[in-house]
Amino acid sequence: QVQLVESGGGSVQPGGSLRLSCAASTTIFSISSQNWYRQAPGKQRELVASITSGGNTNYADSVKGRFTISRDKAKNTVYLQQNNLKPEDTAVYYCNVWGSGFNIWGQGTQVTVSS
Repeated sequence: QVQLVESGGGSVQPGGSLRLSCAASTTIFSISSQNWYRQAPGKQRELVASITSGGNTNYADSVKGRFTISRDKAKNTVYLQQNNLKPEDTAVYYCNVWGSGFNIWGQGTQVTVSS
C-alpha cells in the first residue's frame, strides 16, 4: 500500500519560510492531482494548493503569491514552498494524492508561525 510521508514542518517567526515535502513510498500511476491541505484547530480542512497531472497549479486566495507547489517525479515527491509566513498559516498540513480509484493522505506535519 502506498504511503505518503510529509516532512519539513516546524516553528517559525512571521515572515519566515519553510519547505514542506511529501514523499510517496512508491511510484503512483494515474494521478489526477497532488494537493496540500491544512487544518487549523477548530476549523475545517481546506485546500491550500494543488498541481494536476498536466502541471497546472491552483492556490487558495489566502496563500497566492506566498506559497508555491512543485514536484519532482523522479523522487516521487511533492513540495510546498512557504514564504512570508503569517500566524494564520498555523495548521497541520496534509499531503493528498488522488486519481482513478484512489485517494491517499499523509499523516500531516505541523506548521506553527508565532513571534
